[in-house]
This record gives sequence, structure tokens and C-alpha cells, in this order.
Amino acid sequence: MDNPYKMICQKYEGEYRFATLYNTTNRIPVFSAYRFIGKKIIKRPDIEWMNEPQLEISNSQMGVPYINQATDEDYFNKTYNMSRGHLFPCCYSDDNVTARSTFTMTNIVPQKISFNNGSWGRMEKNAIEVMGNYCRDKNDQNKVLAHVLTGAVPGNNTQNNRVNIPSHMWMTFCCYNSTSSSWSSKAYWGANVEENINDNVTISERSLEELQEFLSEQWVNVTQLFDNNCKNTNIHISPEGSGSEPPLNLGE
Repeated sequence: MDNPYKMICQKYEGEYRFATLYNTTNRIPVFSAYRFIGKKIIKRPDIEWMNEPQLEISNSQMGVPYINQATDEDYFNKTYNMSRGHLFPCCYSDDNVTARSTFTMTNIVPQKISFNNGSWGRMEKNAIEVMGNYCRDKNDQNKVLAHVLTGAVPGNNTQNNRVNIPSHMWMTFCCYNSTSSSWSSKAYWGANVEENINDNVTISERSLEELQEFLSEQWVNVTQLFDNNCKNTNIHISPEGSGSEPPLNLGE
């Protein structure tokens, strides 16, 4: 049986913009890994959603949908109350070109609209302020730099009988903290469920260790998300039900 986990180096307009670990069985990303280098004024691009050709085997039969990834049509049914939830959000992008690169079907999951617009959206805005205020490039502390992972925990339901609907979404960043002059991390996660706008649901700031424990309990055994104090983005995950396989590893 082929390994369903595929590493994608997201190249757009001639440059690598970010990286994604993608599950072709669930047709959703496991996580996207990217750098945050400061809050920018980014206008949300008005472009068509893109697919990833390298995930598909060439097929001469016309009209056959993408087999190993979601399509735009998978998100048309409004009865699910789902939005196209970015893992690497375009508002975290370095520039407008990178913002456009995030509009790929391999960087999104079905996310409840009220969750996306509610607690998750508020968390993203809070995290961008925290990173902008405290995260610095250790070699040039005039520059903002944070290493970020955003991922999804597969759930038990599907959208359009094809695309897994995550039970939870999570985010963590690690950076050199200019205030404490040390490497530090923060983590967040929330349930992908309907929210009442009047409840003003919030996502608490947690530790990296707490996130790893949560993911190990809810999904797969996660030994560590960041290695060497975030000097690179290594991830070690043993896919559930495949104990004989070596852990997946992102980056060197």
C-alpha cells in the first residue's frame, strides 16, 4: 500500500513559498510549514483555487476528477456550513505573490464558517501581534522571524463523500524571543464545530508541550514538532495504524 503522506514544496511563480505535508487518503493537509517575517498590509487575492499536479497520475480519460486531492467542487455544497480554511493564512504572507500561493487546495481544510470567523480568526489576529512584538531573527534583531506550523486533526466525517472534515485545528510557532533573549514557543488549538457569535468563544494560549500531548491523545504519537529550538522545522509523527513505518520527517 502506498504511503498516503506526500511532502509538497509549494512553488509559485518560480520560488518556493512554503511546505505542506498532505494526506491523499483524507484529501486534506496534515500541516503547512511557513515563516512569518512581520505583519504586512496584504489584500486578499481574487484568484481561482489551484490544484497540485504532482499528486496525480496522468490520466487520459476526460472528466475524471482529481483522485488524490480535493477539488473546488468539493466545497460547493453549503449544507455543511464549511469554508475553505487556510492552514497558511494569506494574511501571514510576506507579499502579495506569496498570498496568492496560499490559494491551493492542498493548503485548506473544511472549516466551520462560524469557527473560522470566530475563535480561530481571533486567535490568528492575536498570534500575529505576539509574533510581531516578540519574535526576532537571532542574527538580525531588527527583523521579525517566526517558524510556524498550522495543522488539522482528521475527524470521522467527510464532505462530499471525499474530503475529511477535521475534528480540530492547531497552530504553533517557535522563535527567538527578543525580550528574554532565548528561544520560545506558543501553541493554540480549537474544535472545528459551530460557534454562537454571542458566546465570544476564545482559544487559549498553550505551551508547545501541551499541544504535543493533545495531538498524541487525539490523533497520533507526536514526539516533537520543533527541533533544535526552531532553527529548522522538523516534525516526527508516527501515522496511526502504521506502527511498522518510520516516523514522517519534515526538513533537515
